[in-house]
Amino acid sequence: MVSLDFLLRSLILILLTRQLFSSLDTIKPNQVFRDGDILISKNKTFAFGFFKPGSSVQSYLGIWYNKIPEKTFVWVANRDNPINNSSKVLLINRSGNLVLLDESRGVEVWSTNVSSRNSNIAQLLDSGNLVLMGQISQVVAWQSFDYPTDTLLPNMKIGLDLKTGLNRFLTSWRSSDDPGTGKSINRLDLSGSPQFVLYRGPTLVFRTAPWPWIWPVGDDNSGMYKANFDNNKDGISQWFTMEDPSIVMHFVVDEIGSWNRLAWDDQSRQWNKFWSMPMDPCQEYGYCGAFASCTPGSRNAFVCTCLTGYVPKSPRDWYLRNGSDGCVRKRNTSMCGNGEGFVKVGHVKLPDTSAAQALIGLNSEQCKQKCLRKCSCSAYSAMSTSERGNVCLLWFGELMDIVAYTDWGSDLHVRIDSLDLAEKNEDFFPKEEKLVIPLLSVGMVSVLLVTILCIQLIKRRKYKEHQDQGQHKRVSIIPAALRRPKRISTAYNLQEGNSHVDLPIYDLRTIIEATNNFSSANKLGQGGFGSVYKGQLPDGQEIAVKRLSKDSGQGPMEFANEMMLIVQLQHKNLVKLLGCCIHKEEKMLVYEYLPNKSLDTFLFDQSRKLELDWRKRFEIIVGIARGMMYLHLDSRLKIIHRDLKASNVLLDVTMNPKISDFGMAKIFEGDQSQGNTRRVVGTYGYMSPEYAIFGKFSTKSDVFSFGVLLLEIISGKRNNVDFTEDPSLNLIGHVWDLWREERALEMVEPSLKESLLSNEVLRCIHVALLCVQDRAIDRPAMSDVVFMLGSNTSLPPPKQPAFFLCAPSDVDKWVIGAKQCSVDEVTITLVNAR
Repeated sequence: MVSLDFLLRSLILILLTRQLFSSLDTIKPNQVFRDGDILISKNKTFAFGFFKPGSSVQSYLGIWYNKIPEKTFVWVANRDNPINNSSKVLLINRSGNLVLLDESRGVEVWSTNVSSRNSNIAQLLDSGNLVLMGQISQVVAWQSFDYPTDTLLPNMKIGLDLKTGLNRFLTSWRSSDDPGTGKSINRLDLSGSPQFVLYRGPTLVFRTAPWPWIWPVGDDNSGMYKANFDNNKDGISQWFTMEDPSIVMHFVVDEIGSWNRLAWDDQSRQWNKFWSMPMDPCQEYGYCGAFASCTPGSRNAFVCTCLTGYVPKSPRDWYLRNGSDGCVRKRNTSMCGNGEGFVKVGHVKLPDTSAAQALIGLNSEQCKQKCLRKCSCSAYSAMSTSERGNVCLLWFGELMDIVAYTDWGSDLHVRIDSLDLAEKNEDFFPKEEKLVIPLLSVGMVSVLLVTILCIQLIKRRKYKEHQDQGQHKRVSIIPAALRRPKRISTAYNLQEGNSHVDLPIYDLRTIIEATNNFSSANKLGQGGFGSVYKGQLPDGQEIAVKRLSKDSGQGPMEFANEMMLIVQLQHKNLVKLLGCCIHKEEKMLVYEYLPNKSLDTFLFDQSRKLELDWRKRFEIIVGIARGMMYLHLDSRLKIIHRDLKASNVLLDVTMNPKISDFGMAKIFEGDQSQGNTRRVVGTYGYMSPEYAIFGKFSTKSDVFSFGVLLLEIISGKRNNVDFTEDPSLNLIGHVWDLWREERALEMVEPSLKESLLSNEVLRCIHVALLCVQDRAIDRPAMSDVVFMLGSNTSLPPPKQPAFFLCAPSDVDKWVIGAKQCSVDEVTITLVNAR
């Protein structure tokens, strides 16, 4: 029988423990933290414990302001895994992790999940940061600041830590009663020059000016706080520190898609929202469309203005004060080596830099010349920074989301053609003054008269072209043979309509000399299209020449498609087309030379695969995903690649991946989401089932191919490979069986054992299985894939993948139409769908 003395001692111990937790800031390995227990930071600013938000009956573990009467939560641990009963405990387990348990169900609800064998303690700091650190070493193994929810506190960083791979961003609550992961996201966009973006679901609603960041005048915070930025080898991030410690302030992203700055007012006893984005139309992303600027505060006036050299794309909508379609160039004249120049647009929020390029160390003139040398460069901006010196930003393609101000901003130099440049400089001669010509030679007088005549002719031609604009189509023909390098301007009818492209072309003699007459020593590889050769131009530039075979399934249509399409795409994860060469039956494309060749030369080579550790493979995975997202979502054209595979991913000198081979690509119009074809193209092993069998393709077809490629990168094995455990299965089926048996890590390339991060690898396998699900509707979009790879949010369970892809042992059994399933890596172009 239990003695009364024992019960009294147990009661005293429980009371002491509860009193201990209500006054201390630390959880030690031998302590159990229960519902009702509270940690309070030393200066009593923050509290940590269990709570039920609003009218919710669910329990959550989180951090809130301790001294503020309006209970304001700043961090939630189990935001997507609430507990609906009182049987919950928090403790530090034997592996040194902080773990939240649901005792009634006997399950782990949340954990810090770090690899640590130390004797750790958990402590709530005065900053509002909950840290897990060594009891003796004081080394931090985990901190809540690395996993923010919807609130940014002072000294909390948002952005990418290149050392750990953590990508920190904010996501809203679902509602005031539900702290689960909402649809609004505030994060750092790293696809070009860094910029902070705010998404409301899949829609980009606001972005800041890009790096180098400049605060607007009037937002100097009056000494309240200081904004800090990092852009170096350790990471790219932003955080703020309080200049006045007496002020309680934070930033929060809410469920309606706003980014707010709040400060506590002791007098009114409430939070004051004194800054919010977007708060006027000009701050809404792309309000005025491409090649236009938006001027805020223009009362009773249209806020959109086309840039110099551009006119409204939809004049009727523009007249009705709807500028969302933006502007287009006045003329389709070439802007490459034809006397074009730049017009300065001062005091603006620089355009969207997701596809821009940042170059360090170039001054203004060097930046200008760099842009002039690139035919697709549409604008540049040169700045000087204290931490990195001179910075040059180059834009390619559309200029989106420009906001014009009067008292702050940067200078943007927009490329315009020679006619607009002449108009801008038409005050070459004063209008009201007599032209006084001193004694000149006959030759000099003749030159002067010719100059005056040319100016008049240019004005007349410009007026006529403006009148005729839109009433005729431009047609130009590529010459059959060229004796010297030229730059051509061609118009080719792509699926979305006429598209005007400036592209250099090379004569055959130049290509022959560059490749040593297509010598075998210069051959880089071969595919179903023909061969690729390394070459060097007379100026020393190295090139890769794709020479289409006469027997190739890629004919004039594929050649023209790739030539006209890829030159319009600008992204660091897409290969760059430099020009072309056409001579009688010869058709060649000239690309930038990438010294590390294609991804498959590393993945499937027993010696070279050792050069790809897990960190490098993960960077390649993310790079490919971003390139595909650009094709599907962010580029002006919505493009389906249709032949994504390891051999079509090239690697530059830093192993940055670049997607290549757009000969099979398709362009979708407007809201078109799916296409049908009787001519199935691509490579078996990477084809989605609906495409290979029925000829239906969509962005989800590319997602399937990406999923297969992701599994190949992780495993180091081709999809069409023989598995001794079950010869009828391909790589997808093999991984699916391992996943269901919770043995997925067994599929990982053995050479990665020492470098892999098991949680990150498992997440990648999970994402891959979501991508190769049998039904296209179940697969995520590439934008979701990029988000899932860069976040720690929970993922839905994958459904059974498609198993129709044949393994080698089945090659004689499975037939499509009159063609057998191929197990090699050659692109198939002439297969009829069933």
